[in-house]
Amino acid sequence: MLNLINLLAPATSDSSYTLYITLSRIMLVLMFVSALVAIVLVLLQPSNSSGIDALGGSSETFFGKNKGKSIEAKMKKWTIICLAVLIVFSIAFYVLQLPSLW
Repeated sequence: MLNLINLLAPATSDSSYTLYITLSRIMLVLMFVSALVAIVLVLLQPSNSSGIDALGGSSETFFGKNKGKSIEAKMKKWTIICLAVLIVFSIAFYVLQLPSLW
């Protein structure tokens, strides 16, 4: 049991190692939250394909004309923002893992 506690919270006096562990954990949590939000946003979005409506020739709707102002457009924008944040955090986490930095 003591080994598990030392693994989760190592007792070292080196301040750079403590900073490294703290930053690594913060980055992992932020990446997890960003990925989870992006997954939820993608799952909530309707599909872009018209499916069976394409066979019968569907008419243009009000939401199709005003797509830039709809909830779908806002969800798409937030999905892109979440994925961009995830990419930035992933690159920062990789740089944080470089041994020459510490």
